[in-house]
Amino acid sequence: MSAGQIAALVAAGAFVVLVGLLAVPLIKLGRTLDEATLAIRKASEDADPLFSGANTTVTQVNAQLERLDGITANAQAVTGNVSALTSLFTATLGGPLVRVAALSYGVSKAMRSRRKSRKDVASGRRPQGRRRNGGKR
Repeated sequence: MSAGQIAALVAAGAFVVLVGLLAVPLIKLGRTLDEATLAIRKASEDADPLFSGANTTVTQVNAQLERLDGITANAQAVTGNVSALTSLFTATLGGPLVRVAALSYGVSKAMRSRRKSRKDVASGRRPQGRRRNGGKR
């Protein structure tokens, strides 16, 4: 054998060792990828019931929100009706009630003044009323 052939055999042997050393990490990487694939598959299988439950929950919440929208609309209609009724009551009875209250206040004040005036006349005192000269006697 010549020196060139021996050098070629040494180079080939070094290449085989290099390939052997690189094969070990590649095999480990393949196993890691297999485990990752299994973990993803298992997570996907476990997520299906979770998504199904979430979908059911969202459907029920949407149904409750629709009911709540109906209740809110009814409450708004009731509020409008009460406001209209209050305005109608104020417009129809508010003015006359104020007038009746003013009349009853005036009548009661006149009756008190008349009673006081009668007591003063009966006791001989001069009735006190408004003074015409600015409060001076």
